[in-house]
Amino acid sequence: MSRRLIPFAWSAAVMAADRVSKLWVQATLTPYDSWVIVPGFFNLIHTENRGMAFSLFADADESTRRFLLIGVSLAVMAFIAVMLWQAAARPAERVQSAALSLVLGGASGNIYDRIAAGAVTDFLDVYIGEHHWPTFNVADSAITIGALLLLLDMWRGRARQTAVA
Repeated sequence: MSRRLIPFAWSAAVMAADRVSKLWVQATLTPYDSWVIVPGFFNLIHTENRGMAFSLFADADESTRRFLLIGVSLAVMAFIAVMLWQAAARPAERVQSAALSLVLGGASGNIYDRIAAGAVTDFLDVYIGEHHWPTFNVADSAITIGALLLLLDMWRGRARQTAVA
């Protein structure tokens, strides 16, 4: 397989893991059904998010929501795919390629839900006492980890440039 295609295969694997996990939740839990996994810390709960992160735009009218959440997401995904294609050609950019693969795979999983169902299935509920993190999914986790890796890679690059200068 071409060096440039491997990161896209990883993105497809992330999307597949996201789809499988969401299908399992949809088949196993009714909406808003909750299973306690680790008391006081972690539950599985079946929710549907019509908005984006933190339910932003969830209450917007359908045409605005579709344009913002599908149209803009597709444009951003195209930009990320171009960046990934370029990074994959450079062996020194492995961290950047891995990060972009995670972001693209996660974004693909969530955009699939938005196009197919008009909402994203979320189910991972992390909390401590009454303090809950917004419910999320495998795609959201991949996007977050990818973004953190990109930040780390930029920080390491800046540190290398400073050391050379």
